[in-house]
Parts: sequence; C-alpha cells; structure tokens
Amino acid sequence: MVRADDPGHPESVLAALHRAGLKDTRFAGVHSGDDWTLIDAGVISRMLGCSGIDPDVALYFRDKALQKQKIREAGISTASALVIEDIHDVSSLRDTDFKRSVLKPISFGGTGYTSTVTDFEGLSAVSRSMRARNIPRRTFMLEEFVEGDEWVADGVAFEGELLFLALGKYGEPCLNALTEQRALWVRRFDPTQESWAYEAAQPLVEASLSALGLSSGVFHMELFHNPATGQVTFGECAARRGGGLTQEEFLFKFNVDLAECGVLCALGRRPELDVKVRPEAAAHTHLLGRPGTLISHPSVSEAMELPYVEYARFEHPFGTAFPEAIEFIGQSLGLMVVKADSADDLAARVDDLRQWVDQRLVIAPPSMSFREHREWHERLWPEQAKLGGSVYEPSHT
Repeated sequence: MVRADDPGHPESVLAALHRAGLKDTRFAGVHSGDDWTLIDAGVISRMLGCSGIDPDVALYFRDKALQKQKIREAGISTASALVIEDIHDVSSLRDTDFKRSVLKPISFGGTGYTSTVTDFEGLSAVSRSMRARNIPRRTFMLEEFVEGDEWVADGVAFEGELLFLALGKYGEPCLNALTEQRALWVRRFDPTQESWAYEAAQPLVEASLSALGLSSGVFHMELFHNPATGQVTFGECAARRGGGLTQEEFLFKFNVDLAECGVLCALGRRPELDVKVRPEAAAHTHLLGRPGTLISHPSVSEAMELPYVEYARFEHPFGTAFPEAIEFIGQSLGLMVVKADSADDLAARVDDLRQWVDQRLVIAPPSMSFREHREWHERLWPEQAKLGGSVYEPSHT
C-alpha cells in the first residue's frame, strides 16, 4: 500500500508514487470505486499509460449538468435543469419563472445539501443559509421536480454489453428521508417475480450508459418510475458501485461481487459472472443515531443473531458526537442487510430492526452540564450509583 494525503488530487498520488520509488513502474490499470476520486483515476491512468476510465467520461458521471446534457442530446427522458454558478448569489434568477424544483450541488453525494424550492423567495432563503454557513460547494443545479417512485439500477457493463443489471426501489424518496430525518432503505426487485420492472427500465439503462460513454465498468443509476403511466425517467448516474451495503446486498441476493467486477473492468478483463438469485426478498437499511455522544450500541454478533439480518456494520466508534440533524444520507450510525420471505414483509422487518437497535442504543444527550450528565448517568446505571456515586470507585474505599 502507498499512502497519499489526497487521493482525489493527481499531485498527491504522483508524489506518493515517486517517494515509494514507483515512478517508472509499469502498472496494469488504475481503478477507483469512489466518486470523489473517479476523475483522478482517469487522469492518473493516462499519465501512467495504462488502462482506466477516460477522464472526460469520468467527468460526465461527476458533473450532473454535463450528464443531463448528454442524456437529453441522446433523446432520453430526464428532468430539465438550470446551472447556478454561485449559490451565494442568485440575484440574476429573480425574474426566472420556475415551478417546484430540486436544488442540489452540481457534484456531491448522499443527497447532501439538497432541498426543494418553489419560487425565488425560497431559493434566496437557501442561498442566504448556504452563505451564512460558508458551505464550500457553491456551483448548484436547479432541477425540475419529477413525480414518481425512486428506483435504483446497479450493474456491470463490458465493452458495451450489459452483463448484469439489478433494479431496486427506495422505501421513500431520498430527499424525503433526509428532510424528515428518517433512515433510508432500498429493496431489490426480483428479476423473475418482478420482471415487468426490468422490461420497463433496461432499455433506458442501456441507452443512458451508451450516451454517457461507459462501455466497461460498474455503475449506480437512479431513475424515476411513474406508476400511473409506467414511464421511466433518467435521474442521475455514477460510474461506481452503489453506496450503503449495495456490495453486500448483491453478494447475498445475486452472488455478484461488484467490487471485483469494477477492478476487472478497469484492467480490460471481462468479468465471468456466476449469477445465483436467492428466493428471499432483500434490502439494506441505514440506521440513525440520535443527537449527542455515542456511548454504546448492540454488537454486530447480537444483530446477526436476529433471523432476518444477513449482514451488519456499525460506522462510528464509541464517543462519536452525532449532530442535531444529518445533512447527507451517509451520516448514519450503521447499516444492515435484511431478508424476508416476501417483498411485502421487508418493510416490517426493517421497522423491527430499527426499533431493536434504537432500544439498545445509549447516547448521552447533547449540551448537558456536569450535574445533568451525572444525574443522567445515575438514572441509566443505578446499580453503579449505589457504590458511591461514581463508576470509578477507588479500590481502597
């Protein structure tokens, strides 16, 4: 392993290779499974003269405005969009006539800093808030609001051929979950029992990948499906595997290793897939903490003893201070893969799991005085308080 301070910056990566004596090494390829370093991987692969994503193609998967332009030019249905060069100053849009719209950074992730606005006054309020908080992301996009269910499409392509595709659906739209401060979850569509979804979405997925220039690699695409009309609309797409526990969920449900596929595609080698679709319904869910300091949570082994949990992971060490409100989806306590006999049972299992974790979660409320903290502690652990009011009772007393 070679360590670079900033893997999202070519200078940092090249300097690390030079310091390690690897500047003249012939590499087979450069790959990134992370959005923030995708363009860097393309640039470095060109500089090293080896296999890797084209930097321009990587850009189309990072810059949402350029992405929408490519999709529209290909005649694919997607929302109209307007670029705001500096969210700190929206005065030039005062006379712009727009309806309900989604405001988002032009390149970010996890629905971060995303909101809905319906008029210039609402846009101005968000602008003032962004400036007051000194949010570093300043180039935003105002996008037409699209009605419908929010779908995901994850898969593998090689030399222009779609080798594997798995569709899914968010339990609720990402923006709703973030606005209401609820944990996000997503379930997978079964390719046999819900073949209608694949028939509706696969042509759009293939056309979108072609329009954006991704001939080989893994991808994570978001779509909108209108149940009333059956229309599927392009949302956005990333040239990496989906976030959360998409990797683990795919291993369980489909026996497909997206991480391995990504590396093989970057090396120019065709992944040999051995797809085995399990009959159980599968989903993965985020788990939220509460504002305050994390003291303890149930162990992974305890969670794995639950009959409907297939995989569990907690993201934060004890002592982590959770904010009053999360600002992007990834700020969660942990994630788990959940299984059930049917899709109808999944929502109940996810709800059961969240309650189970929350009942065993110990978080010290924020902004307590010393006295309040001690009283809270004694209420929580009364047996320890009987020893003399302190957990750390000296051994000689």
